[in-house]
Amino acid sequence: MADKNIKAFYNWLSLTGFIVTANSLILILVLYLYSVFSTQTSTSLGLYIYIVLPAFLVLGLILIPVGVVINIRKRKAAQLRNESWPVIDLNKREDWGTVVKIFLITTIFLIASVMGTFRAYQYTESNEFCGKLCHQVEEPEYVTYQHSSHARVTCVECHVGQGADWYVKSKLSGLYQVYSTLFKKYPRPVPTPIHSMRPERETCERCHWPEKFYSRKLRVQRSYLADSANTEWNLSLVMKIGPEFKSMGNSEGIHWHINKNFRIDYISDTRDRESIPWVKLTNLKTGEVKIFEDEENLLEKKTLDKLEVRTMDCMDCHNRASHLFKSAPDYLDNAFVTGLIPKNLTYFKEAAMEALKIPFQDKEVAMREISETIIKYYKDKHPEVLKSEEQLITKAIAAIQAEYNLNAFPYMRADASQYPNHIGHLESEGCFRCHSDRHKTAKGETISRNCETCHTIIAQGPTGNISNAYINSTLPFEHPTQIKEKWKTKFCSECHKELY
Repeated sequence: MADKNIKAFYNWLSLTGFIVTANSLILILVLYLYSVFSTQTSTSLGLYIYIVLPAFLVLGLILIPVGVVINIRKRKAAQLRNESWPVIDLNKREDWGTVVKIFLITTIFLIASVMGTFRAYQYTESNEFCGKLCHQVEEPEYVTYQHSSHARVTCVECHVGQGADWYVKSKLSGLYQVYSTLFKKYPRPVPTPIHSMRPERETCERCHWPEKFYSRKLRVQRSYLADSANTEWNLSLVMKIGPEFKSMGNSEGIHWHINKNFRIDYISDTRDRESIPWVKLTNLKTGEVKIFEDEENLLEKKTLDKLEVRTMDCMDCHNRASHLFKSAPDYLDNAFVTGLIPKNLTYFKEAAMEALKIPFQDKEVAMREISETIIKYYKDKHPEVLKSEEQLITKAIAAIQAEYNLNAFPYMRADASQYPNHIGHLESEGCFRCHSDRHKTAKGETISRNCETCHTIIAQGPTGNISNAYINSTLPFEHPTQIKEKWKTKFCSECHKELY
């Protein structure tokens, strides 16, 4: 019987299965030991240990019995009637030993498979897998995520959430993403928002308690003008995130938008939800309904009926909660504030803004042209500054290059211009998508654009000459440059978009 059992394995398919299985097992053990004792880490290494090589291991194990079955059938077809399926007689010592060996090997394999499968599951849920595996495609999201307020929240906690149903959905949608990456079918930049994501209230509200909001918050901001002295401009705002008193809950303020007594629905006529021509406000207590339509972008009913009606949630404002792409003026100001760029370096904000307006094809070109453009600016316009402050200029250029690498990704065409932040209204319409004074009901009621609906100014002005408001009062907004009253009639983004 033992000889007959062995002969059943004499075929090329089973032999191939043995070779594939043995090689895969050896490679898995070697790479695993290397990963344990090596100080270097690699995303590709984890991919091979827990996914690629185990797949070949399983394939080899499948080939072995398949080869046996095919071999026996061929022998029977050749009229070799003495050839049959192996017979196991447990009364024979050699057969009993064979069964014990098969049982032990199978048990060890099953235990290893369970452990390996669980480790593969953990690996596919890791930030490293999400951010580094498809390096060029996911680089913008991964880099900006690492510098966000959610950097210690794993990717899957927001993108997948709890439960097997969304886990399966995410892995199925991931198959297309793998295909897109392998065959370079992905768009550049990747369009947002991602419409197939889990509803935000099923993810965000696992940590953020909707009934427990802050009342009001002080925001202090310092910007720098593109003039000879890089003039500092200070602005202090009281942000009306919630009501005046915390005990009033979310009865007023910015977070009123998700008050449980009201529901806000809207229709966007663009995929990126930057344009919102139709808003519906429903009072859930009284049943009162108000429809606001943008008088400058009126849509016919048949057009509205074809578009998605979406209920407003967290991500309609907090759209860049974990992947914030700062604009050039923003990260330059931050570099001045932190001292990465010397504040006394004459004309540097202006020189830097000229360099960062250039659209770059890749990072190597960007690094070179940022440096060359700034140096050329000083050579042409202020050679005396270049001569006296060459070391400071070199240091400042290095700081800009570092900030650029954290916020702009030429290969994927990803930067602040492609991924605007809806919190605020400076560099995109943001709040003004609805709060424009253009959205009106049939009775003429509008969604107000009044600045003091969301914030009040308590201090503003250049350093050394800051105007301060008295307690419980506010200052009228003063633009740091001479644009007169244009800010009252135009959106901020109409001018600020041109800066990056």
